Amino acid sequence: MVTVATTLRGTPVVPGLAHAPALVARAGVDSDAVARFGTGDFADGDAALAAYDAAVDQVAGGFEAKAGVAHGAAAEVLTASAGLARDKGLRGAVAKAVRSDGDLLAAVHAAVDQFVSIFTGMGGLMAERATDLRDIERRLVARIVGVPEPGAPAPVAPSVLVAEDLAPADTAGLDPALVVALVTEKGGPTSHTAIIARQLAIPCVVGTAGVLDVGDGTPLLVDGVAGTVELDPDPERAEAAVAADRAAREAQASWTGTGATADGTSVKLLANVADGPSAASSADAPVEGVGLFRTELCFLNRTEEPGVDEQAAIYADVLRPFAGRYVVVRTLDAGSDKPITFATHEGEENPALGVRGLRLSFDNPGLLERQLDAVAAAAAETGTETWVMAPMVATVAEAASFAEAVRERGLKAGVMVEVPSSALLAERVLEVVDFLSIGTNDLTQYTMAADRMATDLAHLTDPWQPAVLHLVAMTARAGRAAGKPVGVCGEAAADPLLACVLVGLGIGSLSMAAAAVRAVGAQLGTVTDEACRAAADAALAASDPMAARDAVRVALAG
Repeated sequence: MVTVATTLRGTPVVPGLAHAPALVARAGVDSDAVARFGTGDFADGDAALAAYDAAVDQVAGGFEAKAGVAHGAAAEVLTASAGLARDKGLRGAVAKAVRSDGDLLAAVHAAVDQFVSIFTGMGGLMAERATDLRDIERRLVARIVGVPEPGAPAPVAPSVLVAEDLAPADTAGLDPALVVALVTEKGGPTSHTAIIARQLAIPCVVGTAGVLDVGDGTPLLVDGVAGTVELDPDPERAEAAVAADRAAREAQASWTGTGATADGTSVKLLANVADGPSAASSADAPVEGVGLFRTELCFLNRTEEPGVDEQAAIYADVLRPFAGRYVVVRTLDAGSDKPITFATHEGEENPALGVRGLRLSFDNPGLLERQLDAVAAAAAETGTETWVMAPMVATVAEAASFAEAVRERGLKAGVMVEVPSSALLAERVLEVVDFLSIGTNDLTQYTMAADRMATDLAHLTDPWQPAVLHLVAMTARAGRAAGKPVGVCGEAAADPLLACVLVGLGIGSLSMAAAAVRAVGAQLGTVTDEACRAAADAALAASDPMAARDAVRVALAG
């Protein structure tokens, strides 16, 4: 076994401490089974393709079955994986290769290689799908050769799961009672692994170089706040630290108040939801409403646009549980990593910088008009206060045109600040809209010009980057000057420490997965508004994300 450093560092994703033996995932397909299968005993290319189709049905069906019992982010990524497994373009590439030489496994590998190369070349969020494709390839091969699908090992005792990366199906099926922490060598703070880990509230560190050199059973102390993984820590010290962290988390879990600092500065805590079931479960959390309803996630597996009446019924299921509160609806953020057959453009060289979000309405205005009609109908039916915002807004003219369409339907209009130009022009944008919501995932990616799935660039895709925080501060100042709400609905809002910084910058609402609300609310209740402002100043003055975290901890401790 390669000797590794006593402490490894990565990018912290989900706060919390855990101490347990390492369980290293080295999942793959049984090589002996693959060797025995060879090229397969198929009569012709059509017979081989039929075997491929059967394997696709099994793999996609497995994803769909897991999505059916999951919710929120887990259900979303599993549904997307099922769609990717059934992709017609992938099947076409397999068919062409297998009819050429009859070797089905080689055809699957060549087709996946082709699409991985395409997705990787696109960069941005599409590059994340390369990991999903490799996982699908392994599962297809297993089904074709007749062995169980590979995946993360199932622990029988509390363990720290260590992996190069985790596919959505593996992450979504984790049992938090046995997987007490996640550590990956690859991935960034907005990867699928990170998003689902937040939903499950499992301490998580990603982008941890050298972690695969750790031997199975090695005791690890994982710190999801500092981003450290300590090998062979002193057992008594480690258990004491974990016990203290557990007590703090139990206190957080019992938090039921409305969001506010210790000296009474109000902070709206809101939920991110994807559909009716996730809205119904989130409504029981101590939230004042929904800060982000991702409407596109209702339609990832639809080939044709639903009519206005059907859309209105879907939206009403989300609005209804929040009667007496309010819901912020985001219009379709289709494109890039969330392609929707009836909406998105095919063949873009770089879809993350292409026709996505509001830009889809530029040459298809009816798409937006019908969605707004449906949202208005759902709002009227349920009586729930409804705000509507557009993603990927880059200019004041775009914001003004969208706001006019929303107000014509009697709804409050806003836009997301994801493109740096919207932050730079926030004062002017607020002259034409009623509110702003900062999407820190895309704002970070576009500000830092860094693909969120590039492990070597994980330090750049960290929302603690001072450059990103300066854009947040600029946007918040514009909101205060205009007397209009500015919130954060990206993954950054779920970080209790960063939440203090955001409040200190002047952010008035934080929207996150419902599982993260209590921890954020409890943390804010321990600090004053003045302390939050001091923390914000410390973060803005820092040279990098790690220095920012350290400086903020010192500022809040004082």
